[in-house]
Amino acid sequence: MELQEKEERLARLREEMDQCASCPLREHCKAPVGWYGCADSPIFFVGEAPGGVEDDYGCPLIGPSGQLLDKALWSVQMTRDRVFTTNIVKCRPRGNRTPDLREAEHCAKVWLARELAIVQPKVVVALGSVALHFLGTPDMRITRQRGQWFHTREGCDCLATFHPSYLLRQSGHAQVQAKWAVFHDLQAARARAAAAVPGYRFASDAPPDLFALFPKRP
Repeated sequence: MELQEKEERLARLREEMDQCASCPLREHCKAPVGWYGCADSPIFFVGEAPGGVEDDYGCPLIGPSGQLLDKALWSVQMTRDRVFTTNIVKCRPRGNRTPDLREAEHCAKVWLARELAIVQPKVVVALGSVALHFLGTPDMRITRQRGQWFHTREGCDCLATFHPSYLLRQSGHAQVQAKWAVFHDLQAARARAAAAVPGYRFASDAPPDLFALFPKRP
């Protein structure tokens, strides 16, 4: 599928998603939060759910967790405009709680599965346990599967790593260890994607200013 067709299909999907009211999560957020990045990217990052900042701006992973992710990506020569980032759940759960398995399964089947079908990435990175449970199996644990490759139900190569919000909750030596683990995971994911699509440019000259690209929503 050519890049233009992917972008057109994603644009139509976003219009459809903006009207979604298929579950109760929609009642307590400003609007669904979609995706950001290059539709032709061979690497596809899946987080958990929007937080308050994401709900305000309509961009996935733009708050403190996303800013940490941007730094981690930059450390391995990737920028958000050259990869693809999204979430399992598109609407912010009330109180920023973690979405449960039922909510994640419902939303991901409606939206994420279609995003994956359009982008057709070579590598998927599951950020945290919610993404891991959908892309893998509900019995997987991020502490066991982190850094290990497995296949999604669609057959994509997938690697799980810690969600950046987990890193923010750590301190001292535990935080340093977790950050290094994520660094090595991102290196491995980039290397596999680069091997699958030689010559792909994973980074722009500087990380994009997401707050400049996404004005605050009313």
